[in-house]
Amino acid sequence: MVEGHCMKCKEKREMKNAEQVKMANGRDAVKGTCVKCGTKMFKIGKME
Repeated sequence: MVEGHCMKCKEKREMKNAEQVKMANGRDAVKGTCVKCGTKMFKIGKME
């Protein structure tokens, strides 16, 4: 699973339903939700 920083929990957490996306400027990013609180998460970079 992919890890990212949850803004609501203020901790590094795993992403649920993580999917690879392409930003408007062409960079890779990962979009998903926090496994604990369900807040949307976003991380710039490729999936690990």
